[in-house]
Amino acid sequence: MNSITAIPNGAENTQIEANSQHPHNIEAEQALLGALMVNNDVYDRVASIVNDTHFYDPVHGRIFDIASQRIQKNALASPVTLKAFMEDDEGLNELGGPAYLARLAGASVSVFAARDYAQMIYDLAIRRDLMAIGEEITEKAQRMEVQNEPAEQIVEAEQRLYALSEQGQVDSGFQSFLKAVTDAVNVANAAYQRDGGMAGTSTGLLDLDKKLGGLHRSDLLILAGRPSMGKTSLATNIAYNIAKAYKKGKLPDGTEGTIRGGIVGFYSLEMSAEQLAARILSEAAEIESQRIRSGDMQEDEFRRFVEAAKSLESCPLYIDDTAALPISQLAARARRLKRTHGLDVLIVDYLQLVRPASAKDSRVNEV
Repeated sequence: MNSITAIPNGAENTQIEANSQHPHNIEAEQALLGALMVNNDVYDRVASIVNDTHFYDPVHGRIFDIASQRIQKNALASPVTLKAFMEDDEGLNELGGPAYLARLAGASVSVFAARDYAQMIYDLAIRRDLMAIGEEITEKAQRMEVQNEPAEQIVEAEQRLYALSEQGQVDSGFQSFLKAVTDAVNVANAAYQRDGGMAGTSTGLLDLDKKLGGLHRSDLLILAGRPSMGKTSLATNIAYNIAKAYKKGKLPDGTEGTIRGGIVGFYSLEMSAEQLAARILSEAAEIESQRIRSGDMQEDEFRRFVEAAKSLESCPLYIDDTAALPISQLAARARRLKRTHGLDVLIVDYLQLVRPASAKDSRVNEV
């Protein structure tokens, strides 16, 4: 059943078996497992990159899983200790049983090379997942079923690809106090360098900025109030101020990014984009929006209105006025905007009009 061969290893022997169905590298898997059994410290170097599901050969995945469990318990993982846990593994027995574990140890690479091998195994696993997602998308698209609406298939495909792109990207866990202090100093430095003395994005409203310290990337802020209290007006005012102040430049780490203001995405689920634009222009030109819509303006007011429109032409403010968006599509469109234009602040007006992913969700989960 298992037809693995390939063990003789030199570091140069890392040929990828790019069979059109399942790209993989058996030798890289063997070399990494060997390194892990020879020196258990390898686990700390590769645990954030690969897990047992990334191995092409299921036997290799099981070996890695059992070895990982033992190492996490501060127990030795070697060919001798692992064989006791894999005596009944039919796949391993077909490859030679304990003798195969010993051969793996003999094919190990150095501790320093192990991380590169782990990255190769991970990359090939992602390629296989991409192919599987592509095949599934094609197969679903070919089925003419009522429940398989094209728009829903697009959202589902985008969600799966996004989830795949996020794998292995988060390096969580303990960090040194030095790193935490360095991050704190960088935030304080950003606040010192930024106009208004804030690390966050300024709303353009001084009293609000004093209370919040600006808007921060991890913030979820809910603007609540009774009907007709000016919530949308305040949200559009903040969106306009942030977009108008946008400036791109060099960040402290040397990369290009937003140094003032921000790129704003605005979901207007109640008002049309034209109505929202008219409201923003009204605030910028200091003319009542109703007078703008009816054309009831004096000559100097119309001139002020045109000047305000010109100043807003290059503002990075993007409006989506699709009604009753489900949360999945809202998230998918936000990711698309982030990829194509960038995104610093996202505003949803208003929350009750967003459709939950499931009718069974509680109100807390919907929010």
